[in-house]
Amino acid sequence: MKKKYVIVVADGMADYPVEELGGRTPLEAARTPAMDSMAANGMVGRASFIPAGMAPGSDVANMAIFGYDPRRYYAGRGPLEAENLGIELRADEIAFRCNLITEENGNLVDYSAGHISTREAKVLVDFLNATCADETVRFYPGVSYRHIAVVRGNCEELLNLQCVPPHDIIGKRISEHLPRAKGKKEENYAASLMEKTRALLAGHEINSVRVDLKENPANMIWLWGQGKKAVLPSFAEKFGRQGSVISAVDLIKGIGRAIGLTPLDVPGITGYYDTNYEAKAEYALESLKKNDFVFIHVEAPDEAGHNGDTRAKITAIENIDRHIVAKICAAYSRDDIRVLALPDHPTPVSLRTHTADPVGFVLYGFGIEQNGFSAYSERTAAASPVFYKNGFELIDYFFNNY
Repeated sequence: MKKKYVIVVADGMADYPVEELGGRTPLEAARTPAMDSMAANGMVGRASFIPAGMAPGSDVANMAIFGYDPRRYYAGRGPLEAENLGIELRADEIAFRCNLITEENGNLVDYSAGHISTREAKVLVDFLNATCADETVRFYPGVSYRHIAVVRGNCEELLNLQCVPPHDIIGKRISEHLPRAKGKKEENYAASLMEKTRALLAGHEINSVRVDLKENPANMIWLWGQGKKAVLPSFAEKFGRQGSVISAVDLIKGIGRAIGLTPLDVPGITGYYDTNYEAKAEYALESLKKNDFVFIHVEAPDEAGHNGDTRAKITAIENIDRHIVAKICAAYSRDDIRVLALPDHPTPVSLRTHTADPVGFVLYGFGIEQNGFSAYSERTAAASPVFYKNGFELIDYFFNNY
């Protein structure tokens, strides 16, 4: 049988010790027999997926997990998500990630507008196209609160704007964190566009209903993660593997599409706590009948971290272990598969945002020798002598250490 390779990314799973958990992390508190079995029969180690000086985002980190050095290839989050939406960026166009957010009394209170449904969000994005799109800007609907704005012209000015991810400024003053050119205070196109949408969206019927239902309205957009078209060498050329990507979010699917992997449409996956974990495993196993590699990404632990929800994070980790990792490992003998499970970055519930700390990984399968740990956690990974300073090199070992 041809050898199979699976990477399972539990986005934002890594954390710090939590007082309410008796000094344990959510991963340590979670019941994870499948990942612990991988540790007992494989290798535990650490890797750093955020190069020094780069923002600790899922874009940078997952690019590194795929095996691409972000310092060389990273060109912004927006164009990666645009790639999956089939948006062809011209040379004079910039793609921004465009969140639907909740503003209240001048503060950013919710980076996701209450995790607005994709159906409601599309109505609002279509409304923005009808009311303020022109030859300079157009909006493209994505999933839930995650969308794309493409701006034409002034590329250098737009690329050099300092834009803050909205999940980094929850509860803070919007006026103090709008996009700004370095060292300048005057308003720019991106900032003025964001302010314009505040007036447009506030009175929309969708938001009136959401307020009546005591749900956070999507009453403003937030632009960040801008960049020009991504150009990456193919995964097949770099690693000699063909395969697929399973994720609910356009970012991960966009990276996969940009490097020649096939994003799979899996029913019921949402990018939130209620995602269809079982279907991710089922579609991965079906894909492995034809291909030798699949990349499975689960957003739920990251969302729980941003929400500061310890219990939801534990539940998400347990669902990943039970419904994805356990099923993947059980489907093949150890001699026929290699499985790598890991987070991309920490999203500590105490901070509600990403950090750049190295993360632990667990690697199991043919040719992988056990290195002395009976469980997988941040603590066991920190005790391991295995450490990849350049996290993008881990995939080389994953594929080629035998």
